[in-house]
Amino acid sequence: MIDLHTHTLLTDGALLPSELVRRCLVKGYKAVAITDHVDGSNIDFIVGRIVNISKKLNSAWKGIKVIPGVEITHVPLEEMEELVKYARLQGAKLILVHGETLVEPVIPGTNKRALECDIDILTHPGLITPDEARLAKKRGIHLEITTRRGHSLTNGHVAKVARDIGARLVLNTDSHMPEDLITKEDAKRVAKGAGLNNKDIDRMFRNSLEILKSVTH
Repeated sequence: MIDLHTHTLLTDGALLPSELVRRCLVKGYKAVAITDHVDGSNIDFIVGRIVNISKKLNSAWKGIKVIPGVEITHVPLEEMEELVKYARLQGAKLILVHGETLVEPVIPGTNKRALECDIDILTHPGLITPDEARLAKKRGIHLEITTRRGHSLTNGHVAKVARDIGARLVLNTDSHMPEDLITKEDAKRVAKGAGLNNKDIDRMFRNSLEILKSVTH
């Protein structure tokens, strides 16, 4: 399992980064990205700590790769590009943006603005439009299928639009609690529930592996 979207108690998760990674290792994860929520108020505090602990854990535990990242969340659209650039400069290897999920009051236009920036994954993008999926495809940005309750309501829609357009998909947990972590078989079942076939699922898992390789070379 490669999970590119998780949270710790640095923001709204339940676990210290070390415990999160330890639990992922025992669960059989090959890699995990720590991507706590950031906006203009805390990005300077969060990024450095995630980068630092990721280096320490990668040195200490050889059975799992830890990727430092952030999830830019509920920010004014005009601030997004600046925050993306700042996170990159401070060492974040993965930049996620919190997409227009149905279960939170995300600012309309967030999906499109995020896809115009230098990001890696648009998380739980809700009722993403074909035009937005085309932009994701053009810019090589991945769209997320999620196992997270609530956010997963539109997995089927995201999967269909991405397949129709040819946009790249990844599957992540958006874990906040220990019980959110899953096995690869669990991930396959969620993907099938979203309407993806075995070929689609294999391609989606390869996408995650390619991201992992690109940020750990």
